[in-house]
Amino acid sequence: MLTILGFTMIATFLVLIMLKKMSPIAALVLIPALFCVFVGKGGKLGDYVIDGVTSLAPTAAMLMFAIVYFGVMIDVGLFDPIVRGILKFCKADPLRIVVGTAVLAAIVSLDGDGSTTFMITVSAMYPLYKRLKMSLVVMTGVAAMANGVMNTLPWGGPTARAATALKLSASDIFVPMIPALATGLLGVLVLAYVLGRRERKRLGVLTLDEVLVEEPAESETVLVGAGTGTGGSDVGNAPKATGGSGSGTDADAELPDEDDGFQGLDPNRPTLRPKLYWFNALLTVTLLTAMIMEWLPIPVLFLLGAALALTVNFPHMPDQKARLGAHAENVLNVSGMVFAAAVFTGVLQGTGMVDHMATWLVDNIPDGMGPHMAFVTGVLSIPLTYFMSNDGFYFGILPVLAEAGQAHGVSSLEIARASLVGQPLHMSSPLVPAVYVLVGMAKVEFGDHTRFVVKWAALTSLVVLGAGILFGII
Repeated sequence: MLTILGFTMIATFLVLIMLKKMSPIAALVLIPALFCVFVGKGGKLGDYVIDGVTSLAPTAAMLMFAIVYFGVMIDVGLFDPIVRGILKFCKADPLRIVVGTAVLAAIVSLDGDGSTTFMITVSAMYPLYKRLKMSLVVMTGVAAMANGVMNTLPWGGPTARAATALKLSASDIFVPMIPALATGLLGVLVLAYVLGRRERKRLGVLTLDEVLVEEPAESETVLVGAGTGTGGSDVGNAPKATGGSGSGTDADAELPDEDDGFQGLDPNRPTLRPKLYWFNALLTVTLLTAMIMEWLPIPVLFLLGAALALTVNFPHMPDQKARLGAHAENVLNVSGMVFAAAVFTGVLQGTGMVDHMATWLVDNIPDGMGPHMAFVTGVLSIPLTYFMSNDGFYFGILPVLAEAGQAHGVSSLEIARASLVGQPLHMSSPLVPAVYVLVGMAKVEFGDHTRFVVKWAALTSLVVLGAGILFGII
């Protein structure tokens, strides 16, 4: 019964948010509370929620101060050179913009933190998508998939969890998987190319002159994350070109000079601190190094980093309050979503639904699939890491799968490598706090993002799995 209720609860949540019948926060809170009563454990709902909040509180704190820190770094101009390089590559071509989104997200993902990746990527690319009337779910989907592949880095989380759960070396798991993961990243770039061509065809022939005339009210730059972004996802609202066949774009259209006001980040914004550029760069490198080396817990690092960045760059109290106020909306949205997700995960785990669902899945694996448990693990990782946290999958289910594999002569290393396959889809799971940073800053409805990304992310995961089998890794 708990198995059926668990799957029903998840399906109800996904259907309601995809149909926009409930907001994600309301669905994350009310649906598990209702099912907790159905299970007959309504009296323990408080305990489950407190347990969930306690487990996710460090994550919420990390996201809060990470948003403040990287928001300040964006304000002061730390990432402007990266943005200018991407914009120079993208020009006014939707195809290049989508590919550039994938490349930027993959590069920034090297720090191992999804929230950081999404903040920088959206801040750089949002103005281009908004001004050219491109689909914002394309941006969020491509960024999430690129980050999902790169999330398998040893310091990204899943690989370390698999190594810990199965008592293996993280390098022994990750290094042999590099060819398969590289193939998956190539698949994301190919998909970005295809989606970019679709956007180019949908938009028709556009030049920046037409765009700037059409949107004179937006002559000032939109700075996402600084409280000046405008709402709406603009999905499917792009105007058709008035003078073309709709089969291409102006390949020679360059970004206009800075005076045209089409920069991703306003080069004249008053928050810039060019004299402190190298201090901010050194502070960021030190912070990321400390994260990778685990010198201190990540929430503590971002708390210290945010306090130091604010104090040095904005020594006057009114300026500090202004920066905190500018990023308050993103902080509140994301932290609120994390604590709402704590209700969902708390009920899933507290009532035992997760355990029963995992047991049912493992027990229903046909005996003939025993020698192919690595393949089975890879396939199961795609839905399971979407419907539950990485902790639940790697510490709860992976040991069971590994034990079943060993009984049929399949090594734990192969099982561990296969368990990484589902990460491209996992990064868009409603249980991943970073995805709310992505959709929140991009002004995209979570349901729209989910409808768009699930099929493509699942395909990317299958590409990684197929490459792993082809190369003899899995």
